[in-house]
Amino acid sequence: MTSLVIASYNIHRGVGLDGRRDLDRLAAVIAEIAPDVIGLQEVIRQPEGVHGDQAMALAAKLGMAVMMGETRSFGNGSYGNAVLTRLPIVGSDRCDLSWRAREPRGCLRVDLAVNGSALHVFNAHFGLLLRERRDQLGRLATFITDRSIAGPRVLMGDFNEWHRGPITRQLRREFSSPMRRMRRTHPAVFPLFALDRIYWDVELEGQEFHVHRTRLSRVASDHLPVTSSGTLFRRPSRASALRRCRPS
Repeated sequence: MTSLVIASYNIHRGVGLDGRRDLDRLAAVIAEIAPDVIGLQEVIRQPEGVHGDQAMALAAKLGMAVMMGETRSFGNGSYGNAVLTRLPIVGSDRCDLSWRAREPRGCLRVDLAVNGSALHVFNAHFGLLLRERRDQLGRLATFITDRSIAGPRVLMGDFNEWHRGPITRQLRREFSSPMRRMRRTHPAVFPLFALDRIYWDVELEGQEFHVHRTRLSRVASDHLPVTSSGTLFRRPSRASALRRCRPS
């Protein structure tokens, strides 16, 4: 059995609610959580410029490895999702979730070594329109139900669904757990909407899921991070509910 702490955090390009770009503050929030794995959304990587390489900077401050999933270019760099981890990275892949002329979106998969097996972490950022999210769910379904992937999965990210809509219903069917995983995270200072989620396969027995609400996290980004703890303890076979959900 292996105990893990997993988190998801939309870092709002490093800018807090006070308008300051402060990676030290974001690193301090993540350090409060002390995750083994954390998925970040709205991350900028620029070799030069005021933003800098946020993914590498945060990883260095926290002593973690990093994998970036670019969704679009940003000046002389890129923008997208990142995964920071203390576990060995053994593989990765990316799925394009972009829809028509809307802002490019994506999902990053990072494969981690845990006691001789692989844990597959998916970090996604969905769009703002309902029709856009429906299409993205279909694309995501193909990506996360790939039969060549063996081992438990964790899906996290900013799903931009402000209510219990079709995305929530489908993901709850795919990742069955009695634990409540919808808690308000946005806006950080007075959260009204449960945009940020973590879902996991039954191999990872969830023990706790909560929003990380502290003095620093209330101002470091416009989202609050979500975090879960669990124990990786078994490998049952699974039948996917999402295999029936494909892009229209």
